Amino acid sequence: MNRTAMTIVASALVVMMTVSMAFALGDGNGRKGKFLYRKNCRSCHDGKSAADLSPADRTQAEWKATFADMGKIKCSDGWTISKEELNDIYTYLYEYAKDSPSPAKCS
Repeated sequence: MNRTAMTIVASALVVMMTVSMAFALGDGNGRKGKFLYRKNCRSCHDGKSAADLSPADRTQAEWKATFADMGKIKCSDGWTISKEELNDIYTYLYEYAKDSPSPAKCS
């Protein structure tokens, strides 16, 4: 195989691995996540108690990085939600991020 063909194959593999990893992290229920976000997060992230926050405030990569390191989320210590519910919230935020096919119009 020549150098160009190897580069194309390697690039394709990287893209496929990245896409599959993104789907693995966002395998929750985005519809349920929207409900949980409004119930658990929006009550504080209203612009008064904490900074106003919408899915479209960050890119998919930024949401992924935020949830990859829960220590970055200052209020996470007091959460009483399950890992499944957290994954649903992540899926909602990721699916409606500002660079997603369907960015959120409002939260």
